[in-house]
Amino acid sequence: MVEKGEKKGFSGLMVFGIITMVMVVTAAGTIFAVRVWLFPSPFTPVALSQQEERNLESKLFNFEKLVDSSTTASRLSDNAKQAADVKLSPEAYRETGANRTISFSEREINSLLANNTNLADKLAIDLADNLVSAKLLIPVDPDFPVFGGKTLRVKAGVELAYSRSRPIVILKGVSVMGVPIPSEWMGGLKNIDLVEKYGGDEGFWKTFSAGVDSITVADGQLWVKLKK
Repeated sequence: MVEKGEKKGFSGLMVFGIITMVMVVTAAGTIFAVRVWLFPSPFTPVALSQQEERNLESKLFNFEKLVDSSTTASRLSDNAKQAADVKLSPEAYRETGANRTISFSEREINSLLANNTNLADKLAIDLADNLVSAKLLIPVDPDFPVFGGKTLRVKAGVELAYSRSRPIVILKGVSVMGVPIPSEWMGGLKNIDLVEKYGGDEGFWKTFSAGVDSITVADGQLWVKLKK
């Protein structure tokens, strides 16, 4: 029972306050969404520790020895020489006992991108089980309709594995600004094993497949073993 003189419901001032609060929250949310969607912040480049840097330099040196017997001192940094304990003296080339497995961590791959390309703050790679994902920021030309002067957020995922004595490379999808691109817009290549589709023809995929003995992608790690 409502006593005499007691007001029911909200006063006009309270209603005005609630409406104002809702408008402020909605505006803030809209600004935040537009800021993230159309003006995403650059990625933070990966910086390796000194120990991680030495490990990476050693891997790169061993990889260069495997694929190029003409490696010289001018192509190696001081860290690489120390990490691999190299004595740069004449020696006959040999492959006996060579380690044919290449392994990189997610941090090492992103560090290589940061230090050797102009994509340090525009591209980030993620490694999960049998999946390599990439996030890419693409500046749009100012004269382009609608999105001119904006930065597009592009994401892509590729299944990378090894089965039936050959590599498996399957494009799982591409999205722009969070919207998945239809398969037909990607030439019908979504969820298609590129090695199976093109490996029978002369070209990159056949050569790539012929040189790989195994591929393993796990959480934060990539291993590739090359054939003799």
